[in-house]
Amino acid sequence: MAPKQQRGEATVDRLLTSALHVYSTSGQQGFTVSAVTAASGVSLGSLYHHFGSFDGLAAALYTRCMQQLCDQVATALARSRTPRTGVRALVTAYLRFTQERPDAALFIHASACSGHLTAHADQISAAKAPMAEAIARWLQPRIEAGEVAPLPGFLIEMLVIGPVVETARRWLADPEDIDLAQALRILPDRIWRALQP
Repeated sequence: MAPKQQRGEATVDRLLTSALHVYSTSGQQGFTVSAVTAASGVSLGSLYHHFGSFDGLAAALYTRCMQQLCDQVATALARSRTPRTGVRALVTAYLRFTQERPDAALFIHASACSGHLTAHADQISAAKAPMAEAIARWLQPRIEAGEVAPLPGFLIEMLVIGPVVETARRWLADPEDIDLAQALRILPDRIWRALQP
């Protein structure tokens, strides 16, 4: 890799890392271009050079965080043999990610409703797609084998991901409100019941 390219990648990483730190410590109100450039030590011109705009940086950060979450979920699914253990692995991977990476999980769940990502809707949709695709790819042969109810794909996604996303969102908003250990004990089998043939 050329030195110039290495410097460019290091700058991108510094901006994204700093942006996530700013968001996790200052929230939506404090997530500003001036706060990110101050925290990163990177000039405004360099930020715009790499991301086009502050919204472009936010979209890139969302993509990075989602990729990390998707990789964790997909890896957990790939290690599971039965639909029931797969559901448990998925729920566990998602909630563990939320617990261990609350900064990234917060950005995923909270920024999805912010105006920063509106201009990059296609990029955001593309960032979300791998998780749905991993779930569908893992479940399809089990649906064909009669181990999982042959429900429409969008409904399976809602039944599997919906409860987990809402649990993560509520825990991030108020950790005292949700007992994640209890959720990990209860949610997998409840979700599995909804998918049984």
